[in-house]
Amino acid sequence: MTPRLTRTQGQLLAYVYWYTKVHRIPPSENEIADFLAVHGPSAHQMILRLEAKGCLSRTPGQPRTIRVLLRREELPELE
Repeated sequence: MTPRLTRTQGQLLAYVYWYTKVHRIPPSENEIADFLAVHGPSAHQMILRLEAKGCLSRTPGQPRTIRVLLRREELPELE
């Protein structure tokens, strides 16, 4: 079952998914913040919320370890 997501959460997930597909490495939190036009701490909190919902996994303290746990079909289109 797909968790209920806000538009911003959906865009964050789609961005991480496609960035990782293109670059073969997940985006940094700063790159996510730039994409969403927010400050770094706000992006970090969004990531933590999505991790708590079971949409993302990451290794705390390790850079570029964010991984989308949802299937491609469950993600919104990247705008």
